[in-house]
Amino acid sequence: MEVEKESLILVENAEIDSLHLERTVKVDFYLPLNVAAPERMSLLLINDGQDMERMGFESILNKLYEKRSISPVLCVGIHASSERKMEYGTASQPDFKGRGARAGNYSRFILEELLPLIQTTYRLPITRQKAFAGFSLGALSALDIVWNHPDEFSTVAVFSGSLWWRSRDQHDAAYDDHKDRIMHQLIRNAPARPALRFFFESGMLDEQRDRNKNGVIDSIDDTLDLIAELRTKGYSQSDIEFLLLEDGKHDVETWGKAMPYFLKWAFAHH
Repeated sequence: MEVEKESLILVENAEIDSLHLERTVKVDFYLPLNVAAPERMSLLLINDGQDMERMGFESILNKLYEKRSISPVLCVGIHASSERKMEYGTASQPDFKGRGARAGNYSRFILEELLPLIQTTYRLPITRQKAFAGFSLGALSALDIVWNHPDEFSTVAVFSGSLWWRSRDQHDAAYDDHKDRIMHQLIRNAPARPALRFFFESGMLDEQRDRNKNGVIDSIDDTLDLIAELRTKGYSQSDIEFLLLEDGKHDVETWGKAMPYFLKWAFAHH
């Protein structure tokens, strides 16, 4: 009979009464056990934390720790609510339908409520890197927060990011990819940032739309165009990782396949 291995992860659940979001936020903490040097711990925040169980995130972490593939990282899964389409987005402006109107509130929750609570609860001096990951619209949120707060974060993971996020309806005759994609504009118009690292994942089956009829689906086009904006800002190939999955779809199972690639890239064991 096969004996089940003891988990190398302690999973703790918490509920945070957020003043900024005016709701209770469910949060799951994935804390690695038996860490020899807690002061060398990294931190990873994850949007749409409610999907981590379905992804098998604890199992993913256990396998990586067993193989010593990653260094210790405290992972924090932040559950989304029914307000997801209003809280995720770009803090500086909502999209053309008014979605993301509370993204600024969500940013303040992360910076002024969640991060201080993590420091207080776990008493960890996060001296290594702080990273933020997300999926789809949650990926856009993570990218926006990291880009606007490079003093707090060093790394972002964008899985099937909603980088189409736009200020004008694409069916409007005046729509222009170059001018109307919000995140691309934010990066293009921003001053140079300190060193940041970017991980992008796209799936060939993420969607079927191809608005410019170039034979490449929009999600891949939008990702490649955003990477081009980052390169223009001076980021090198070593700062940017792009994982393209031939059989990748816009779903939790695909992001679960991609997650180990990101974790090993971001938190390689030294």
